[in-house]
Amino acid sequence: MNQEQVRQAYASVADLYIELFGSREQVHADDLAFIGRHLAGRPGPVLDLGCGPGHLTGYLRSLGVDASGIDMVPEFIAHARATHPDGRYQLGSLDDLAVADHSVAGILAWYSLIHRPPQDLDDVLARFRRAMAPAGTLVLGIFVGDEVAAFDHKVATAWRWPVDEFSERLSRAGFTEVERLPRLDDAAHRPHAAIAATVI
Repeated sequence: MNQEQVRQAYASVADLYIELFGSREQVHADDLAFIGRHLAGRPGPVLDLGCGPGHLTGYLRSLGVDASGIDMVPEFIAHARATHPDGRYQLGSLDDLAVADHSVAGILAWYSLIHRPPQDLDDVLARFRRAMAPAGTLVLGIFVGDEVAAFDHKVATAWRWPVDEFSERLSRAGFTEVERLPRLDDAAHRPHAAIAATVI
């Protein structure tokens, strides 16, 4: 499944996705704390890549972060602009970051890499690294498994990763992990984890 197919899949369920996941109240408190701990107080712009309905961009802005959201789904950007009119939201792609090299203090990629097949991941992380200012911080969320494997996500095919292997990919791209927050499976969620990493 290519990225245009992923965009179409999310566009087709945008209203339901916004209803289920489109506010910070629907984000686990531990996840909000993790995001804030690593991205609040950054001395410069922070990008929320794959921002969806814009709720986490809004959360970062409420913490005083100079955050802006980018997503490839027009329905999400329209909702974000209407719901968070003080924020900055634009259509865009992780494959074409319209920012100067070494200009970004932080990147939030909250489950926005889950639909990327393993062979594409290194290139995406390299683009993140190129955008990052010295000491920049990357925060991301992934689904976790014992091996790298595709699974049938409700919207589009997604991938799960062993956390150590994903961390190795980060290291290969020029980041060093500084904290991880693993969460085990429960009745409502697959096993997943958050990772924070800084530019080496």
